[in-house]
Amino acid sequence: MNNSVLKAQSLRKAYSEAGRELVILDHLSIEVAAAERLAIVGSSGSGKSTLLNILGGLDKPDQGDVWLQGEALYQVSEGLRCRMRNERLGFVYQFHHLLHEFSALENIAMPLLIRGEAVETARAAARDLLDKVGLAARSEHKPGQLSGGERQRVAIARALVTRPACVLMDEPTGNLDRHTAEEVQQYLDDLNKRFGIAFIVVTHDLQLAARMDRALQLVDGQLTSCRF
Repeated sequence: MNNSVLKAQSLRKAYSEAGRELVILDHLSIEVAAAERLAIVGSSGSGKSTLLNILGGLDKPDQGDVWLQGEALYQVSEGLRCRMRNERLGFVYQFHHLLHEFSALENIAMPLLIRGEAVETARAAARDLLDKVGLAARSEHKPGQLSGGERQRVAIARALVTRPACVLMDEPTGNLDRHTAEEVQQYLDDLNKRFGIAFIVVTHDLQLAARMDRALQLVDGQLTSCRF
């Protein structure tokens, strides 16, 4: 695949359960292109979240490696891996994981502040993203003052504020009603076109998966093509 952003080769992950080995990923390989929207579907317990965590540098595989823009995630120090995550990856989860004591603007600016950007630079970038997800008027509201869909849009803006190469999403619409989920899906489509950032979306939502450029199904530790 040309212009690869993220590539994994021969990933294996297993756990011990009741005295036997439970293989979650079985020498799995995957490659994602720049600006590609990829959905990964599968039954509960199939290993989707485990795969996403490994692709994001959060959980080390037993075997294999992940290359992010050509650099191996698991052949560098933990400190450098953390920096690569901050600079090149974004994360969105089913539950937004916003910091409740901070405003929407402050939550979005946080990854840039952690990186060491000046406060005004970080806040300006956060304001720009808030506008792009339709929440400019809610910048000073804290998460408890926002609806579920608004909180998820803030979480998406936070993932995008560093202009990462790829955003990893674990059930981004799973905690939303259908109408709100549709709104969030539309924002994802628009932001992908606007910024050209690759999206990897783990989901049970087949409607969301069908909107992606490509869909794969995780079965018995391997990825296979999925058509709708």
